[in-house]
Amino acid sequence: MQIEIICVGKLKEKYLKQGIAEYTKRLGAYANLSIVEVADEATAEKMSPLEIEQVLDKEADRIETRLDAGRQVIVLAIEGDLISSEDLAQRLDRMALHGQSKVSFIIGGSLGLAERLKQKAQWRVSFGRITLPHQLMRLVLVEQIYRAFRIMKGHAYHK
Repeated sequence: MQIEIICVGKLKEKYLKQGIAEYTKRLGAYANLSIVEVADEATAEKMSPLEIEQVLDKEADRIETRLDAGRQVIVLAIEGDLISSEDLAQRLDRMALHGQSKVSFIIGGSLGLAERLKQKAQWRVSFGRITLPHQLMRLVLVEQIYRAFRIMKGHAYHK
């Protein structure tokens, strides 16, 4: 599979970069992973709903230029489907079996994602109802993708 993670903002913390590099290396036995960073917009501490919408729209514009036709789009959204590692493994396995081997995961910035991006997605995913920093979410996602492939390899789907 060709898996792409499109995310808003540059990863700054060394420990996150190291963790992502480790899981990317492990994942190499199962899939090709690429990470695409798009620029984030500057945000103020207090913003009006209109200002927030404008920031989300600008970030969405940048993300949309990276979305290739024919890719399955999965957005990470706190209100998305609560999933387990096994759920992710089953979904990726089904995609691969149905010839949908190109997948783009999208992680928004500190304000989330524009609604129009969520509407374009084939699947909205949530790893829980807690809010995680978007940069940490990148590491969590890469680890969960790796775990999903390990589960698929063992066909150990448990509920």
